[in-house]
Amino acid sequence: MCHVTGISAALRVEDLVRVPALQLRVLAGEEGLGRPVAWAHVSELEDPTPWLLGSELIMTTGIAIPRTAARQRDYVERLDEAGVAALALSAHLHVPPLRPAFLAAAEQRGVPVLELPLQVPFIAVAQEVAAAVQADARKRLGAQLQIFGALRWLAVEDLTTAELVRRLERLSGYSLFLATPHGGSLLPDVPVPDARHAALLPSSADPPPTVPGGYVLPVPAPGGVAGYLLALERKGAQPAGLAVVQHIATVMALQVTIVRHERETLRRQGAETLAELLRDALDRDTARRHLARAGFAADTSVLIAVLDGADGPLDDAAAVNALDEAAVPYLVLRQHQELYALIPDSPAGLTALAAIPRTRAGVSRPFAPGAPLSVPRREAHLALTRAGASGQSVVVFSDGMTDRWLHEDPSVLRGLMRHVLGAAMRYDTEHEASLVVSTLTWLERDRCTEEAARVLHIHPNTLLYRLRRFAALSGRNLSSTGDLTEVWLALRAARMLGELR
Repeated sequence: MCHVTGISAALRVEDLVRVPALQLRVLAGEEGLGRPVAWAHVSELEDPTPWLLGSELIMTTGIAIPRTAARQRDYVERLDEAGVAALALSAHLHVPPLRPAFLAAAEQRGVPVLELPLQVPFIAVAQEVAAAVQADARKRLGAQLQIFGALRWLAVEDLTTAELVRRLERLSGYSLFLATPHGGSLLPDVPVPDARHAALLPSSADPPPTVPGGYVLPVPAPGGVAGYLLALERKGAQPAGLAVVQHIATVMALQVTIVRHERETLRRQGAETLAELLRDALDRDTARRHLARAGFAADTSVLIAVLDGADGPLDDAAAVNALDEAAVPYLVLRQHQELYALIPDSPAGLTALAAIPRTRAGVSRPFAPGAPLSVPRREAHLALTRAGASGQSVVVFSDGMTDRWLHEDPSVLRGLMRHVLGAAMRYDTEHEASLVVSTLTWLERDRCTEEAARVLHIHPNTLLYRLRRFAALSGRNLSSTGDLTEVWLALRAARMLGELR
C-alpha cells in the first residue's frame, strides 16, 4: 500500500467528510480517512496514474470505473499505488454496479471510496480543497521565513544546540532527531532516533525523503554526508512540510560545521597538551587545568592508550570519529608511527576504542590526571604487544604484566633470551619438544604442576620430567629464587620478541 507523505498534512480526507455542505458518504476504506489531500482532480480515465503526483482526491461521474470485478479491483490498486488520497463517485450518474472485489480491495488497502450526491457539484469539493491548501501554503511560507531566521538566532542570541532544536521543533511541527550514518550522535544534546525509529534511517547515501510519519534528509558536510535528519510529525501539531524540513537540514549542516570547527580547535590544543604530558613537561596543577578545559573531570582517573593498525596503517580519522561518537573527552596525538589517546577511565572510553575498525589498542592502568606518564605509557606499549600476540582488539594492562620492567631495547631482550633459554630452545627445535613452553605454562600457573599439566594435556610426571630437562639444559635451579627470576624474565622477553606463542 502506497501512502505519499510529501505534502502537508493540514487537510485530510476525514476533514472533507465532516463538511456538511459536501454531504460525502463513505462507501469503503474507512481506515484511510487520515490520508492527506493535496488537490482535487476530476478524471474519467480508467488509468489516470501517469498524470498524478500523489495525495489527489480523484472525482468521477463513473465513466472511469470498469465494469468487471477484476478490472475494478485493478483500478483501486492502481490508484493506491499512485498514492491517491481518496476516490469520490457522483451518485446516480454513470457509476456501474460496484463489485464486492472492488469494495474489498478498497477496504484492504485503506483507500476511501466516497459517494457525492448528484446535487453537489465537483467544483464545490475542489473549492473546499483549494481553500484549505491555500491557507496551509501561507502557514508553511511563514514557517519557512522563520526557519531562515535561525541563522540570525545563531549569530545574535547565542543559542545552544538544544535550544535551537527546540525552537525549530515548535515552528515546524516535527520532532527532530539527528544521527551519524552509523546511528551515533551527530550533535551534542540532539537526540538520536530510538530503536523503533532507527529503522527509518537510510542505508544509501541518496535516500528518498519520505518515511512513514515524516521525512529523513541527509545533513551535508565537507567530505560527504555527516549524518541524517529525521523529522517525525508531532501529535497535535501541524507539520509544515518538506520544504521547511529541508531548510532545517541546512541549518543543522551549518551547526555541524560550527561544532566540527570547535572540535578541531580543541583537538589541536589537546594534541599540544598530550605532547607536553608525554614529555612530562607540565607540573601536576597545570596539567589538571589543561585537562579540565578539555572536559576531563578533576576527580576521574584517566587512561593512556597507544593504537596501531591491525592489518595495515591506522586510520586516524576513524579513531577520532569513534571517540567523537562516544561523546567522551579525549586527547589524541600522532607521534611517528604511533597514535596516542588519553581518555577517561570509563566503560564508554574503552568501548569507543574497541569500536575503531581494524585497530589494536594497548591501554594503561588508571592513573590520576596530571600524574607523570612515563610508567603508564610503558604499560600501554606492553598491553599493545599483548594485543598483537593474542589477537584481541583492546588489551588493558594488568598487574600480571611484569614485562614493563624489562629493557626496551630488543637487542638487550634477545641477549637475555639467548643467554638463559638458548640451549633449551635449540633442543626444542631439534627434537620437536616443548620444554620452554611447558616451563612458561608452569610458571604462569604459579608452579602448580597438576593445573599446568591439565592445560598442556600431559601427565604431571611428564611435566616434571620436562622441568628437570629444562633446568639441566639452561643451567638454572628452578628452586632458587634468583635463578627462577632470571628464567621468568627471559621467558617474558621471548614472548615480547614474538618467539613464544
